[in-house]
Amino acid sequence: MSEIAVIGAGYVGLTTGTCLSKLGHNVTIVDIEHSRIESLREGIVPFVEPSLEELVSAGIKSGKLKFVHGSEKACKDADFIFVCLPTPSSQDGSTDLSIFESGINQIADIAKPDSTLIIKSTVPVGTASKLKDQLQRTDLAVVSNPEFLAEGSAVKDFLEPSRIVIGACRIEDAERVAELYEKIEAPVLTSSWESAEIIKHTANAFLALKLTFVNEIATLCEKTGADIHEVTLGIGLDPRIGSNYLNPGPGWGGSCFPKDSSSLAHIAREVGFDFTLLEHTIELNQEHLSRTAKKVSEALSDDKQTRKIAAWGLTFKAGTDDLRSSPAIEILKKLAQSQDSISAFDPTVKGELADAPEILVEADPYLCVKGADVLVVLTEWDEFRELDMALVAQNMYSPILVDTRNLFKRHEMEKLGFVYHGMGT
Repeated sequence: MSEIAVIGAGYVGLTTGTCLSKLGHNVTIVDIEHSRIESLREGIVPFVEPSLEELVSAGIKSGKLKFVHGSEKACKDADFIFVCLPTPSSQDGSTDLSIFESGINQIADIAKPDSTLIIKSTVPVGTASKLKDQLQRTDLAVVSNPEFLAEGSAVKDFLEPSRIVIGACRIEDAERVAELYEKIEAPVLTSSWESAEIIKHTANAFLALKLTFVNEIATLCEKTGADIHEVTLGIGLDPRIGSNYLNPGPGWGGSCFPKDSSSLAHIAREVGFDFTLLEHTIELNQEHLSRTAKKVSEALSDDKQTRKIAAWGLTFKAGTDDLRSSPAIEILKKLAQSQDSISAFDPTVKGELADAPEILVEADPYLCVKGADVLVVLTEWDEFRELDMALVAQNMYSPILVDTRNLFKRHEMEKLGFVYHGMGT
């Protein structure tokens, strides 16, 4: 089996390296944070991701998975080096490659001859080609191998992917990387560097477009008396459309959709193409976030000077503790501008929010709603369905429920005394 170094022990790097060790490869994951490496050596994963901690512990026990601080020895011994470093967005929507390029520069000096550098980080189209020219190492192969990991299902997405994309300038480079995945049953698409790089951005931008479209249709349903559940079922059964990503919500966010959509739009501007559809998709999502906040405000009564808004859900989606670009937090920040008090509960979030101190994070969902004038559901945690909603209604000052995820059934909530507001119903 191959000797693999993974540079970066973040979400992508840790999932990638751990799953590669499960496939039988010898993997060393590298990070510059001493504390993170020490925790990982103890089998402690620094974020919520189903099944990942168990796989990390199993990899350590088998000797297939190691964690080190500093990349020199790991890269010197590696046949394959996976680069999984952050590539955040800049103010103008472009991709900040400073961390990525710094890591590449270190690797270039120490990678052993005839090894393969595999780019997992999401980078703008043209990055691999420029990198190959800058490395001045003809013996070092460069391959683009974008990740398609969704938070909350990342392990499954890696081990049971819908496709594996490998971009290279030489077919033999692509074939070597494909062999790493030989135990996985999935279509392998080999392409140019440029196609592989743009596939990743396009996939996320298209999903963002689909979510934006269904949110717009949900708003139309509310104004026409149609039911979004019936509408999405009716169109989702069409195999040309499919049923995935047809659930309306408060708006999309997270660490990927906003970044990749903005990056793709910026790439288009850089080459002189006015990507109006994508630009409007981004704008419409911001409008929908504001519309959702307005929906909550309009549901509130005006009989109190200061009202309490209770919120269930802070993460951008269920199954993760990731708060980056969370629509829940963006909406609550908008609501806090009215001077109403905000309390929130999320099963994975504890303590004060550094970027949103105006939101009081409660440790208990029932305490969160005590005396509340409205409850807004912002994240689709299954745990919320298990709560005693009759008790919730009793604890609230005014049992008004704004369900932005359509987690509950209207008729059941109305039986319990709630005034129910769903999305598109």
